[in-house]
Amino acid sequence: MEIAHDNDVDLECACEGSLACSTCHVIVESQEQFDSLPEATDDENDMLDLAFGLTETSRLGCQIITTPELDGLRVRIPSSTRNFAVDGYVPKPH
Repeated sequence: MEIAHDNDVDLECACEGSLACSTCHVIVESQEQFDSLPEATDDENDMLDLAFGLTETSRLGCQIITTPELDGLRVRIPSSTRNFAVDGYVPKPH
């Protein structure tokens, strides 16, 4: 999530990484890369259940902690998100 924001990638992250929404939903492009990630927690899986366009390789961007082993990780941002914030609200990354 922070890498996306640092590079002007339009990844919403309405809860600012507090694991309270699914707006930073990303789809890991490779099953092999997905399998190399730490397993999602129950809390992350609960939020993913709310995500638009959920796939077998879906994760929340705020829960992917980058390490040198993840160099080259490719993710896709779904075409839509489900955001329960008030219309017009634009979250600010911290």
